[in-house]
Amino acid sequence: MSRLLRATVLVLFTASCGSGGNNSAPRHLDDACSILKQRPTYLKAMRKTSRRWGIPVNVQMAVIYQESKFIGNARTPFQYVLGVIPMGRQSSAYGFSQALDATWNEYRKSTGKWRAKRDRIGDATDFIGWYMDASTERLGISKADARAQYLAYHEGRTGYSRGSYRAKPWLMTIASEISQRSATYQEQLGACGKL
Repeated sequence: MSRLLRATVLVLFTASCGSGGNNSAPRHLDDACSILKQRPTYLKAMRKTSRRWGIPVNVQMAVIYQESKFIGNARTPFQYVLGVIPMGRQSSAYGFSQALDATWNEYRKSTGKWRAKRDRIGDATDFIGWYMDASTERLGISKADARAQYLAYHEGRTGYSRGSYRAKPWLMTIASEISQRSATYQEQLGACGKL
């Protein structure tokens, strides 16, 4: 085997090993300490976001759990016509934060982070922080209120201010679950010294 071929195989192998970390969920998603022990870069990114935007780590984790189960390349499912013909995805939501194309572009323009990617944990948590900070500023939602922050995140700030979520009992249930998960994560993170 030639040197060039060996070098190419080695580079491809190394690249494939390094890129899969964000594309599979950590184990034990109900245990915040376990998640962060498996993926220390998550904690670094979330702490940076917490310092910059004031959004607690446990709130960020609860939202990412709901949106993508910590899978970096998560996408919405395909829609089908007649149950078999694919028509495209339900929305443009992508990545850890499930940010939509238009909102992601607004974030990049607002922050000047033109190279930000939705499948990178640091960029995804910064996006969440940016969005929730603006929700606090415009709507008066506490940064620690995971339930209200998620409702504004899901419905958009205009939808939240109109109360569109009130007509969606399933969303109200999810928001309550996020609030509980955030509280559980906060307790766990305190116990393992990650807060």
